[in-house]
Amino acid sequence: MVLADKWQDYEIISTGDGYKLERWKDVYLLRPDPQVIWPSSMDMGSYKKLNAKYERSETGGGRWTEKRPMPKEWIISYGELKFNIKPMGFKHTGLFPEQAANWEKMSTLIKNAGRPISVLNLFAYTGGATVACLKAGASVCHVDAAKGMVERAGENCRLSGVGEGKVRFIIDDCLKFVQREIRRGRRYDAIIMDPPSFGRGPNGETWKIENELFNLVKTCTQVLSDNPLFFLINSYTTGLQPQVIKNILQLNLKDFGGEIEAYEVGLPTNEKIALPCGCSGLWKNGN
Repeated sequence: MVLADKWQDYEIISTGDGYKLERWKDVYLLRPDPQVIWPSSMDMGSYKKLNAKYERSETGGGRWTEKRPMPKEWIISYGELKFNIKPMGFKHTGLFPEQAANWEKMSTLIKNAGRPISVLNLFAYTGGATVACLKAGASVCHVDAAKGMVERAGENCRLSGVGEGKVRFIIDDCLKFVQREIRRGRRYDAIIMDPPSFGRGPNGETWKIENELFNLVKTCTQVLSDNPLFFLINSYTTGLQPQVIKNILQLNLKDFGGEIEAYEVGLPTNEKIALPCGCSGLWKNGN
């Protein structure tokens, strides 16, 4: 497991009974986590600094219950990177802090490349990876189908002082965009993707990661440059093992050489345990 253990503005204070108690700078949130199947060592709902708890509904979805006054949104930092945090539906806050582990890996590769690097970030959400890659010196094409998330990504870039003239924001279906980039002859030195487990397109199209991921990766290899730097896949799909992602990368990138590492990503907790938060596969050019 690779841990995102360099945070100052974020920490997991306690876990148990299907929940995790987190500090997001000066705001404390209690959110459900399906990986937390052990009992709690404390009454997290009565934690004196708790600002809000996300409670699931029996009919689906859920809602935030405010315990203490809190801002509607606020800014947290990861080193020189800054992100806007806002509790939203489906327990989200607009950032997945465990992805800092991948930001570090990608940033190191970009900084050490010794040449300009162009990155294609698919299913790019609010732009955590986009901001990290821009800060490392790359140019980025940021693609997501949700207009609101792309707008938040633009805000995160502005907060971090990156992206001026080096980022394109695209609101589109990721596969359709890649297919058009193939026809246009555009190429990228690196590809990042964080596809959902399940989704529906505007015309009723159905996405299931187990059915679509392999062919999506295969299609994306056609927009890789002649000297690609890396290809990273991240997934939060329950049951999808790191080795599966490694196999998909290996089968699709066998003609490119290089090396592949696959791993769980996670977060340390104040209980001295590690909370698993999904898995990633990273192909790196051997050159």
